[in-house]
Amino acid sequence: MYDFNESDYKISSDLIGNYLNKTLETGDEDIPWDTLKYLIGEAMYGGRVTDNYDRRVLNTYLTEYMGEFIFDKNQKFFFSKSEEADYIIPDELDPEMIMEVIDEIPIFTRPSVFGLHSNAEIAYFTNAAKELWVSTLSM
Repeated sequence: MYDFNESDYKISSDLIGNYLNKTLETGDEDIPWDTLKYLIGEAMYGGRVTDNYDRRVLNTYLTEYMGEFIFDKNQKFFFSKSEEADYIIPDELDPEMIMEVIDEIPIFTRPSVFGLHSNAEIAYFTNAAKELWVSTLSM
């Protein structure tokens, strides 16, 4: 397990926002996705990742979810499709509509939404139960 925290997320989110705003202000058509992926994957989060296979997974996620294909008007981008919901970027820019889309996202999501095998859920619940019992016994 890695010690990722809220500040990692906040800095990465601000970095993406800054790059998108700068691209919009300058009127440039190309967003420097490779630079963003490197900064987030190697500097922000990657600095804490010690295993090369974990780093590959992190970079694979970035490649899968960050790129020009997000803004393709002809082909809608889905982060994931499942029986419960479709995880998409809303077309609406109205904050109320965006909140409605967010409210429709199920509270409990399957591991496949994150690209994980279904055994990840089993492992999570097994570890959570063990931790609960260890904590209860230690009290």
